[in-house]
Amino acid sequence: MSEQTIDAPPLEVPAEPPPSARRERPRADLAELAYRYRWVLTAAGLLIVSLLIVLYASARPGYDPYGWLVWGKLTIHLKLDTNGAPSWKPLPFLFTVPYAVVGHYALWLWMVTSVAISLGGVIFAWRIAFRLTYSRPERRYASYVAGLFAAVFVLLMQDPIAPANYMHYLLSAESDTMIVALCLAAVDFHLEERHRWAFWMWFLAGLGRPEVWPFLGLAGLWLWWKDPGFRIWLYGALGALVVLWFVIPGISSKSFFTAGNIAQNSPRAVHGNKVTGTVDRFHELEANPVWILALLTVAWAIWRRKLAILALAAGALAWLIIEIAFALKGYPAVPRYMFEAGAVVAILGAVFVGRIVHELPGLIVQLVHRIDGARTSARLAALLGTWGTVVAIVVVAGSMFGAVHRQYRLERLDLRHERARTAQIGRLSTVVSTLGVSNMLACGQPNIPIAYQSVFAWYAGIKTGVLYVSPGYLKAHPHPLVNVYPIAGGWKVFPSHVDAAHAAACHRMRFVLRR
Repeated sequence: MSEQTIDAPPLEVPAEPPPSARRERPRADLAELAYRYRWVLTAAGLLIVSLLIVLYASARPGYDPYGWLVWGKLTIHLKLDTNGAPSWKPLPFLFTVPYAVVGHYALWLWMVTSVAISLGGVIFAWRIAFRLTYSRPERRYASYVAGLFAAVFVLLMQDPIAPANYMHYLLSAESDTMIVALCLAAVDFHLEERHRWAFWMWFLAGLGRPEVWPFLGLAGLWLWWKDPGFRIWLYGALGALVVLWFVIPGISSKSFFTAGNIAQNSPRAVHGNKVTGTVDRFHELEANPVWILALLTVAWAIWRRKLAILALAAGALAWLIIEIAFALKGYPAVPRYMFEAGAVVAILGAVFVGRIVHELPGLIVQLVHRIDGARTSARLAALLGTWGTVVAIVVVAGSMFGAVHRQYRLERLDLRHERARTAQIGRLSTVVSTLGVSNMLACGQPNIPIAYQSVFAWYAGIKTGVLYVSPGYLKAHPHPLVNVYPIAGGWKVFPSHVDAAHAAACHRMRFVLRR
């Protein structure tokens, strides 16, 4: 019998990766994980940055946000009353109701949330300008420059009639800057063809301003036509819009249209010609150099047939026309109601800055060769193109120096004022807790200047409407008042119009608090 020996194939031992490769793999995995959850990480980062900004600014919300916080507190006690200021809007209500569960911490939750969402608008402005610059891969830096200028131009918007700048509304935890962020998020999602997400951004923005409704309607109609499976969500969104804007105030106030009724007859309405007055306010949102750059972008988009840019410009124009229509109907058309369209102007202006960075170096090189022929080396021509572009960007930035300096001075003064107001609000809280809300109400109707009415209502846990004192009604129906007036460094409390029935209760309502 013969024997055969079958040689087994040699075992292949995998080679040990070099140490450098072992170090690179975890880094690659970490980078991939960060990219996958980039939106979550961005949101977490914004919340942290917002908390730091709120702590540094040491400001407190404006009149309206305190009123929204009152809505939340009254709602969880089933006592919501939307009669009187602030004008009803559902967007903050979505936050202040659940936040009211944690008591006085609702104030901090609202401020951090508002600032975080508002800062998100700067990120979306950056993203939109980055995309609409249409830079080639080898010149992608042009898009980064455009994004940076878009963020700066948005933050440089101003409200000339307040007077206040964009940062004032951001630090005051108003909803206007939040709505800007939501509208820009919708535009960004449309550009990424994520139209369902865009619709929900329009929906949330539409809970803050009625000017958004036409854009929400167009987004909804497009989805109804292109995405039949989404129609049930569209019907639900329409129902929610009606309930939140009309049914809730109809139940909790004298009218289903209380939001519009309160907004009319504002002292800040346009005086004189409503059309030109609204246009002037829109123009004053941004400095003239930004407008020039934006118009150049539109001209370039017409020449190159960039439909996305033209659609964005048309949206800003449509917003202005809607605001003019509101002004003609008696609504105030204050500049902050046009921040959304102003943000679009800022983005368009930044896009042209990006195009300068993208195109100017090549144009300078061509010009040098045309003038000097082949005598100038390619390296020197490229250097001239680079430095020529740098000079052009410096000129653009320099043209904004006056606006930036003005905004800086305005913000410094405003921040100083807001910190003093914060201290005054803290002392008002001490007054309320020292005297006791029930004791004050037993004496009579609290009478406090309108600037502090919503603040007092928040600390007292009462509706803002009970704080309105009408001289005519007081004369016809005399009743005791508990006057709460600010003085230098504190507050003074004293009763007036006291009758015999309230004399005992009002005896303790004399109080002076100084720092």
